[in-house]
Amino acid sequence: MTLTKIFTTYKTLYALPALLLLSLASCEKFVDIPKAPNQLLVSDAYKEDATAMSAVLALYSNAVTNNVLANVTFCGGIESDEMVYNQASDASLVEFQNAAVSPTNSTVANYLWGSTYQAIGKANVAIDGLNNSTTLTPSLKTQLLGECKFFRAFNYFYLVNYFGDVPLALNADGSKDAYLPRTKSDSVYAQMMTDLKDAENSLPAAYANSPRTRVNKYAAAALLARVYLFKNDYTNAAAEASKVIGATDISYGMEPVETSFLTSSKEVVLQIATTSAASNLPIFGTAYMQSQQFQLAPNFTNGFEAGDKRKTNWTQGSLISKYKLGGNEYNITLRLAEQYLIRAEARAQLNQLSDAKSDIDSIRTRAGLAPTTASTQQAILDQVAKERKLELFGEFAHRWFDLKRTGKSTEVLSPLKPGWKATAVLQPVPQTERTKNANLTQNEGYAQ
Repeated sequence: MTLTKIFTTYKTLYALPALLLLSLASCEKFVDIPKAPNQLLVSDAYKEDATAMSAVLALYSNAVTNNVLANVTFCGGIESDEMVYNQASDASLVEFQNAAVSPTNSTVANYLWGSTYQAIGKANVAIDGLNNSTTLTPSLKTQLLGECKFFRAFNYFYLVNYFGDVPLALNADGSKDAYLPRTKSDSVYAQMMTDLKDAENSLPAAYANSPRTRVNKYAAAALLARVYLFKNDYTNAAAEASKVIGATDISYGMEPVETSFLTSSKEVVLQIATTSAASNLPIFGTAYMQSQQFQLAPNFTNGFEAGDKRKTNWTQGSLISKYKLGGNEYNITLRLAEQYLIRAEARAQLNQLSDAKSDIDSIRTRAGLAPTTASTQQAILDQVAKERKLELFGEFAHRWFDLKRTGKSTEVLSPLKPGWKATAVLQPVPQTERTKNANLTQNEGYAQ
């Protein structure tokens, strides 16, 4: 789907079927949004609380049905040293595994680019409709705006980390954004920060439903902490992570590894439900444990220390078994462990070494390990990198992005990926998009 088509699709109509409205009483499950006949004009969708909420809840459903969660996780996972694609049936995924992605790659065009911009298009339409509405309950309007801005920032985070400079589309009228050139990544990050600050300030601490499947202020803070870390703003990264870790109005806490990925886990900051009313299996669990399409790379488990409970509970040979497919799991999108690791890295960079070690040990203690023996700044940063690799594997391409942002990609991946080129740290802009939009330039290392 081209960028032009994506934005045109959401310019006029927004699907708001009665079936989706039935989910408002309990937002734990979302259903696929069917096509016509029941559609509302955008001008009408934000006149009443129920239809406005339906429109925003579609952003959650879209994250699963349009494979945003899946593809931003699996593509980076198999291009790094973390996972392998265990089938040869999808040639586009084989390209990722070989770190030789082409501009005509269908996964890049349809999902990494297409699905994320589709989600941004929906968020833009919703933000415009909410801002222009004068009939919604004020508190609901404020909350829904916060959720929309969170999702816009969430999708831009993955776009900019996969592609670098990308078009910064912010208009509800897609025709105004359809032929944008690429915007410098610093400006895209600035927009993310603006959106997430707005979201954090407008969203309540309390979750709108249980179990934690709607964005609250701490989910916005958690994503903002990550954004600050990626921009090397260590003071603000530590501050935002501390808001989540130190929250007193929400019961966050590190869970035993055996229960970390249950819907009831206190470690969950945000989880997104499946879209099927017939099955509650998380997309990550089905891909890792049911179909076993994506497995741990050879020798990955060698990195665990003796007695590490994460190896025992989260791996089964080459399988990733964080999700057990027991019917009481959703797709965990943000969790507390990442916040400890963000703060540990930020504190180490700020030379707050004792505090950094304390955060590392929060992770290690849960894993059944002794406190870290690292004492110098570099040793502590190395320990953080190791803990991130062993704690966050199989989740949202953390390893791929960590290698890229710390400049370790070539050192780690060139021995593993024949034909590795340093320019592979960014994906190619889809050729279909460049054909439609002459203003789009190509990333270095790909045919111009």
